[in-house]
Amino acid sequence: MTKIGVLGLQGAVREHVRSIEENGAEAVVVKWPEQLEDIDGLILPGGESTTMRRLIDRYGFMEPLRQFGESGRPMFGTCAGLILLASDIVGYDEPHLGLMNIKVERNSFGRQKESFEADLSIKDVAENYNAVFIRAPHIVSAGEGTEVLAECDGRIVAARDRHYLGCSFHPELTDDHRIARYFIDMANEAKASLAKA
Repeated sequence: MTKIGVLGLQGAVREHVRSIEENGAEAVVVKWPEQLEDIDGLILPGGESTTMRRLIDRYGFMEPLRQFGESGRPMFGTCAGLILLASDIVGYDEPHLGLMNIKVERNSFGRQKESFEADLSIKDVAENYNAVFIRAPHIVSAGEGTEVLAECDGRIVAARDRHYLGCSFHPELTDDHRIARYFIDMANEAKASLAKA
C-alpha cells in the first residue's frame, strides 16, 4: 500500500490523515527525520510557516526534507507548506526548502478574519472545487516548467512543478478528497518509476 506522510510538527495534521485514508492509502504522521525513509510521498500541512521553520530546524528536518524531494518522491505543500516549498518568498532574502520553482507572497488574501471560501476549477482535479482560504499566501509567479492548476480572482492558488504540488488553500478542511487523490496518484507514479530506475 502507498504510504503518504504528513509532517507532524504543527498544523492541520489529523485532517490530512483522514483525507489520505479516505482515498485508501496509508497515512503516517512524520515526527522524526528517519521516518522519511519509509514513505512514498509527503504533505507539508498548513499552519504558521515561521513556527514550522523553527521546528524543522530544531528537529533536524531541513536537510532530510530537501533530500526527500531531490530523491524524486512527491511533496505537497498546503498554505504554510506552500511557503516552505517555494524557491522565492516576497520580502525574504532566503527561501525555506526552496524546492518548487515558484515565488509566493505570505498572507496575501488578508488576515484570519478575511478567511473565505471560493469555487475553483482545478486542472486535472475538479471543475467545481470548494476551497477554504485562511490567511492564505498566493503564488505570485510560476517559474519555467511549473504548471498553473488553479486561479482565484486572478491570483495563482495551485500549481505543480515536476513532483512538487502546492496550493494556497486548505483541502483537508472539506469532505472533498479529490486533491489528496491527485497527490496519491503522483506518489504511485513516482513509486513505479523509481522502482524501475
